[in-house]
Amino acid sequence: MSPRPKKPRSCSCPFRNGAELVFKPAGTPLKELPRIDLERDELEAVHLCDGEGLTQHQAGERMGVSRGTVQRLVVRGRKKIIDAVVGAQALVVHAPQTDEDRY
Repeated sequence: MSPRPKKPRSCSCPFRNGAELVFKPAGTPLKELPRIDLERDELEAVHLCDGEGLTQHQAGERMGVSRGTVQRLVVRGRKKIIDAVVGAQALVVHAPQTDEDRY
């Protein structure tokens, strides 16, 4: 006999729907914070260029996109991260939509 399938679960946190990670200032409830949505490809581009020290061209090869696309992703990602940290806002990293979106 196989186990019964799990029932769908709802999340009471309004910002966790579709989110993989949420970073927020300590001591403030998430529901009271404005949120900044960081897409997975923006995070990946910032990680490759700033975290691993790759050039935008190398990061583009690894991600399968052009250098110009990496540049745009890095600029948007950095701005969102800085705005979240300086503005004491919640930074929400979205989960990939499909398996193809995973790097």
